[in-house]
Formats: sequence, structure tokens, C-alpha cells
Amino acid sequence: MEEAAAAAVGKRGRLGHHHGAADPPSFRMEDLPTEVQPVIISPLPLKEAVRTSIVSRSWRMLWTFHSDLCFDGPTPNDLDSDTDDEFAGQDTTKMNRAKFIETVNSVIQQHSGIGINKFSVRWGMHKEYSDHLDRWIGFAASSKANIIDFNLKKTYQPFEFHHFPLEALDSQGCSFVKSLFLASVSTKPNSVISGFTILRRLVLEFVKILGDFPGLLAKCSGLEDLEIIACYGVDNLIVPHKLDKLQHLLIAGMDTQMVEFHATDLAHFEYKGRVIPIVLHGCSKLEKATMKFNGTKALAHAFTAVPSILPVKTLHLQAFISKYAQLQKLPTRQQGMFLHLRHMICQLIVNSNDPNGDNGVLQLANCLDVAPRLETLHLHMLCAISSSFSSGEVAGMRRHDHLKTVFMSGFRCYKAQIELACCILRNASVLEQLIIEPRITDKVWAGDCSKWNTDLGEILPGVCEWAHVTSERFGKVITVVGASLNTTEASLAQQGAGSLQHHH
Repeated sequence: MEEAAAAAVGKRGRLGHHHGAADPPSFRMEDLPTEVQPVIISPLPLKEAVRTSIVSRSWRMLWTFHSDLCFDGPTPNDLDSDTDDEFAGQDTTKMNRAKFIETVNSVIQQHSGIGINKFSVRWGMHKEYSDHLDRWIGFAASSKANIIDFNLKKTYQPFEFHHFPLEALDSQGCSFVKSLFLASVSTKPNSVISGFTILRRLVLEFVKILGDFPGLLAKCSGLEDLEIIACYGVDNLIVPHKLDKLQHLLIAGMDTQMVEFHATDLAHFEYKGRVIPIVLHGCSKLEKATMKFNGTKALAHAFTAVPSILPVKTLHLQAFISKYAQLQKLPTRQQGMFLHLRHMICQLIVNSNDPNGDNGVLQLANCLDVAPRLETLHLHMLCAISSSFSSGEVAGMRRHDHLKTVFMSGFRCYKAQIELACCILRNASVLEQLIIEPRITDKVWAGDCSKWNTDLGEILPGVCEWAHVTSERFGKVITVVGASLNTTEASLAQQGAGSLQHHH
């Protein structure tokens, strides 16, 4: 007992020495300079910053200097869902919207309005809430937020959209907005607006544009990223002014007659829509293009309709191929060649009652002829129906001396797929391996693709057998993704010996 008591006294002595008066004082937030305290709390989400401010009286007002005010509501799917109890009924939705509006108003009333970096509102808002929306836009403008994001969702009809006054962000010609995202609103650019000289990113999605849009872009001399998605009101997207700092341009779902831009620094161009004249002036630095044309000749149009994309190193194509699509010969003259193209991704949806009778996929063989220095090809195919296995004759294609890797997903041994694969195997002199995957993946196609993959058990044996035979025929490695260990990476024919090795 005496030994235990002595040990306890010794332990208390050591603790007392450890926490003695000579120890430095503990850190306290209020000891920091006033201007530094909000910086410490800013990385927290707004809700957590408010909760943290309750810890101490001296912290109580710290959240009012938070730099990012982001208010996110449920998605339109949540609002319409019958399975989500919180948003199942219309009255419940109105109640939650009222709470959302009350929260936003309370925050902006108490916030200092100083040092705002981002102001974001994302929830479907009816035009009847215009007073609140105008108040929030006014706060974002008066606080000079660098990033402004107003996404009112696609919950309501276009004629009910709230008008977003761009002139409210002008601030008498003084620039402060660096990034502007608008969705499901209407707006009317005019020549009076001049305060967008430091704007770096502009995204317009489902926006009704009523005014002089090219004139607005002329004021955005520092613009680097421009995305225009499903907007309307612009008949011709012709911008005569030079946007010398523009690096990324996305145009999708637009009902325009022509696209014309002057962008000497453009590195990535994306277009999704119908075939229209597209002119990109001075785009010598263009490295990547993403093209999706509507119509049965979409694949060929991607290689011929936009001469400005010839310098690209990476090309991403999306196309629909309908029944009896006609093969098209592409120009093979020097000025029509993709001489710098190294990597290509191609997504094809084949809409045909009989994929074995459809030759649209073989258009790709002609397309490869204009890319003589291609190194990697990723081809993803979705045929809307199933069919029996078939074999076909090898289609013609020029020799490729740089193509090393080819990956084909959705490969079900349809006739056109086999012909294209054999085409590549025969003419790609340095090909290291052909990878085929019968499965259609969610990573490639939007939505649930599981319904297309229910018959993999029946398809895999035939695909593996084809890979085995074809590997011997051409002396190339053919890997079947998703096969069992004894058939995966089916074959490698020995050069000159003709024997087959299995890789596990």
C-alpha cells in the first residue's frame, strides 16, 4: 500500500511538472489578429462554420466573414420523386423551399458582405420568388463576389424564367466577377455593360438570351473557358472580336445556323449538335476536339465538317449509326489529313434491326485512313439488339505504322465489328495488343447499361473462341476483358512458329 501511495504521489508530481507555470500558454483563436481569424474558419462549409462559431462567444461572429456562401437545394429528380419522403408532396416541397428562402435571407442579412469569394444558389425557383432572387443577386453584386453561380434548375418552363440582370454585376465598369454560371434564367446583354474584363469562366445552360451576346463576349477579353449549352435566342453564334485567351469552348444543343470564333489560344473545342458551318480562326494551338453531330452521316462529318480541328492530337467522337448507313470515302489528300492525331476515342450507338447487316461501323476504317500517325484507339459500341455470331471479309484500310493499342468495348462478334477488328489487325504493323470487352460500361454511356449486359454468359465463350482463332491468324495479342482465367488474354501467336500461348 505504501509503495502504491508513493507511486501515485510521484505520478502527480510528474504531471504537475508537465503542466507547470513554466509551460507556454495554450493556443486561442482570439489571440490571432482579427483579419486572420476568418481565414482559419473559411475552409469549413458554411453550415459547419456556423456550428463552430457557437463554441465560444468570441467566435460567434466569425462565420459572418465566411468567404463561400453556397446554398444547394434538392435536384429536380428529388422534387418529383415519389420515393423520397422529404420531398414527396407538393406542400412539403413548398415548405422546404420556404425554409430554404428563409435560410438564405437570414445569412445574407447577418453576413458582413466582406471578402466574398463565391456566392451560389442552386434550387428550382419559380418566377413568383423574384423579390428574393433579386435581393440575392444584389447581395452577390454589392459584396463583389468573384464566383457567382445561379442555377435555378430545369423545373419550370422557359417563359417563367427569372431575368438575371447582368448590368447588376457591372459595378460602374469595375470588374470583380471571375467566374459566372447561369442556368434556367433569361438574360439580356447590352452595349452598356463593360465590367467583365477579368471574367475567366462563363457557363450558360438553358438560358434565354435576348440581347447582343457577341457584344457581351467582346467585353470579356480575359475569357478562358466558355460553355454554351441548350441556350436559345442566338441565331448565329458569330463573334468577330478576338478572344485571344480562350482555351476551352463548348457549344452543345444550340439551334444556331453558324459558329465562328477567333481564338488563337484555343486548346480544346467541343461541339454537340446538328451539322452547321463551324469556323475557328487562328487555332494553331488546338490539341483536343470533342465532336458529336446529329444524323446518320455523323461519323464522316466529324472528320470533314470542321477543317479547323485538323491540328488536334486527341479526338473524341460520338455518333449514331442508323440502319443501312452508307460507307463514305473521305479525302486522303495532304490538306485533309489529321497528321498530328495520336489518340482517338469513338463512341458509337448502332440503331439497326440487324447489326450483322449494318455496315456503318466500317466507316471508321475509312476515318482511320486520314489519321496515319494514330497511336491509340478506344472504340465503344452499343448495338440496341442482340444477334448471332458471324464472320465477314476484311475491309480495305491503309497501313498504319504507329498504331500500338486498340480497345473495343461492346464487342459482340457482329459482322461489322469482326471486319473492322481484322482490318486493324492486318494493317497495324506495330500493334502490341487488341483488347476487346463484350460488356457495355456505365462509364461510357449515360444511364443504366445493365440491361445490355444480361447475356454476357452466352456471349463470352464465342468471343473468346474468336479471339483464340484470330490471334493465331494474325500473330497478335488479343485480350478478352471479363473472361475466366483460362481464357482471359486469349492468345499470342509465336512469330514464324504459329503456336499459341495463353496468358493468365
